[in-house]
Amino acid sequence: MTPLPSPDQSLGLSLGVLGLRRPSTLFPWRRAPTPGRVRRAWVIPPISVSENHKRLPYPLVQIKSDKQQLGSVIYSIQGPGVDEEPRDVFSIDKFTGKVFLNAVLDREKTDRFRLRAFALDLGGSTLEEPTDLEIVVVDQNDNRPVFQQEVFAGRVLEGAIPGTYVTTAEATDADDPETDNAALRYSILEQGSPQLFSIDEHTGEIRTVQVGLDREVVAVYNLTLQVADMSGDGLTATASAIITVEDINDNAPGFTRDEFFMEATEAVSGVDVGRLEVEDGDLPGSPNWVARFTILEGDPNGQFAIRTDPKTNEGVLSVVKPLDYENCDQYDLRVVVRNEAPLQAVASRPERGQARVRVQVQDVNEAPVFQENPLRTSLAEGAAPGTPVAAFSAQDPDTQQLQRLSYSKDYDPEDWLQVDGATGWVQTRRVLSPASPFLKDGWYRAIILAHDDATGTLSIEILEVNDHAPELSPPSGSLCSKPDQGSGLLLSATDEDLPPHGAPFHFQLSPRFPELARNWSLSQINMSHARLRLRHQVQEGLHRLSLLLQDSGQPPQQREQPLNVTVCRCSRDGTCLPGAAALRTGGAGISLSALVIVLASVILLLLLALPVALLARFQQQSWDKGLLQGLQDDLRDNILNYDEQGGGEEDQDAYDISQLRHPTEVATLSTPLGRPPLRRDTPFGRARPPPPRVLPASPADIADFINDGLEAADSDLSVPPYDTALIYDYEGDGSVAGTLSSILSSLGDEDQDYSCLQDWGPRFAQLADLYGTPRGPE
Repeated sequence: MTPLPSPDQSLGLSLGVLGLRRPSTLFPWRRAPTPGRVRRAWVIPPISVSENHKRLPYPLVQIKSDKQQLGSVIYSIQGPGVDEEPRDVFSIDKFTGKVFLNAVLDREKTDRFRLRAFALDLGGSTLEEPTDLEIVVVDQNDNRPVFQQEVFAGRVLEGAIPGTYVTTAEATDADDPETDNAALRYSILEQGSPQLFSIDEHTGEIRTVQVGLDREVVAVYNLTLQVADMSGDGLTATASAIITVEDINDNAPGFTRDEFFMEATEAVSGVDVGRLEVEDGDLPGSPNWVARFTILEGDPNGQFAIRTDPKTNEGVLSVVKPLDYENCDQYDLRVVVRNEAPLQAVASRPERGQARVRVQVQDVNEAPVFQENPLRTSLAEGAAPGTPVAAFSAQDPDTQQLQRLSYSKDYDPEDWLQVDGATGWVQTRRVLSPASPFLKDGWYRAIILAHDDATGTLSIEILEVNDHAPELSPPSGSLCSKPDQGSGLLLSATDEDLPPHGAPFHFQLSPRFPELARNWSLSQINMSHARLRLRHQVQEGLHRLSLLLQDSGQPPQQREQPLNVTVCRCSRDGTCLPGAAALRTGGAGISLSALVIVLASVILLLLLALPVALLARFQQQSWDKGLLQGLQDDLRDNILNYDEQGGGEEDQDAYDISQLRHPTEVATLSTPLGRPPLRRDTPFGRARPPPPRVLPASPADIADFINDGLEAADSDLSVPPYDTALIYDYEGDGSVAGTLSSILSSLGDEDQDYSCLQDWGPRFAQLADLYGTPRGPE
């Protein structure tokens, strides 16, 4: 065996460091003899190699076994980087034991590799026990630090003391945190002047360093931050910090003037008089800016009010109680303004925190005022004309303007009254009929006007009386038979009376029928609606209920009204199923008498339509009979063709002769009423139809009848001859092709041979005798 070197020589602690041209040789399987102790293997120190090394392949180390001579040992390694992911990073020369680096390493992905080395003889037998080989990747500063945000936001109150925390900037570095490659330092590159902020170089906390933050001067600060690794001397990165200075109430509001002059009209309220302008340097819209106005002096009766315009922050002075020029023609108000938020102690007192507001009252011509309004009086029914009714005495509030009052009628629908224009005395001018439609529950309403020289008007109205009871709406509806289904029946009420004689309405089941309360419940929803529900399941069908409705008038009016409720089976959504349609019809108010009337009307219509149908049927039969006259009488033992397209000229027995008639002729003979039938096999001709022809009286005249018909068909240009193919779809005139009318159509039969008909039987023998040479006796 090779002599055992010293531990320092055999282990080579500097092995694997870049820059060595030749890797040192390790003998990992040598054991140092130690008296009295168990022999153990050497522990191989980690082999270091720098990341991003690009001269590849790079020899790292050489391992050897002293069990065999050089060339008789096979070396191999296993583990991550060799036969496990990431593969093919390391390799070993199996004969020399040299370990090589074959790929660029990245410490941020894998910081160390643990391999196992093997030594075998040429036969594959193990020479040594496997030993561990650790390769450590040495970090390089190949990653810049990165801020976690591009922009950091911070807020600080104006006037903050030095050292106030604002925000924290944070950054990371992917390099080895145990080295200076990841030692980060923070700094502020730019923040403007003056230098109001600082940053902790280790933690990144940003704080104030001196006083002087004033939102009204600078509201936002933009800082440029930097972070650098290698303790501030390495790679760098930058980010921004936006610091917003938050407002505090350090500016008191103040009026723009010491005095304001305004004018207001008497006898009106709810009108704006003028505006009080103020200034405030705090943030608009914030509680530190919003102004609140208070009237300190000059308004003992509370006739004025000041509200704040939210957009302009101005004070709007308005009249809330009518002014009276005759009592006071000028008001001198003292007004103070403050913020909605309390003023900070550092704020200076305003120069114009108070102002005087002088309001001059404008005199107007006011309407006369009646001492008693409305005026109610009583008069005996049937009072004679000229009977005194009442005296209206009005007074003019304008005491400084002497004006004469006059009186007149404004509303007197029956023209029952007359008014003295100078004194206001009212008396009857005729007898009022008790049946007058304007007499409501014994009250007659009239309006009297009092005028001054400025035509001011005052109306006097007799109060409304409660003379109408509420009405139920709707008068019918449907409910689910199970109380837990549906939302119940919503009921409402209406009243013709004006308030306060209408709503709220009171709904209840009629006290005359106490048994209703056992099955039904009625609950009030609001002033004009109630909901009807079932207490438990009842029989399906129409139920007639009685409800008592009462209004809120004085005295109250009430009315008992019927309600038809259809109880039906419902689906899950609370609607009646289709099977309950008949019940809903009954609930809608259709009575038995109405159904009888409807059924009787239907039967009457049927009776009237029956004769018309019979008459139309009779006419149709007459038409069919005339068109096919003799068809049924001429049925024989031959086959009938229902789609006949024209009979032969010589077919006397099987073909109906009447079919050769012109359609208009057939219509004249067989159709007494209606439009004549039109032929579908020819275009509509404009030629005048020929007169009707007389039917042959004997079989001997049939030949002449047929010949005459053929001649007429050949001469009629409006229809094709019957011995040709019929036209089923007319496509117009002017075809370049020739007509088919001349095919097999002739005025003479001399050139035709009919002898073949003798062989077709006795029926065709007669035709053969008529057209051909008569057959001699056999």
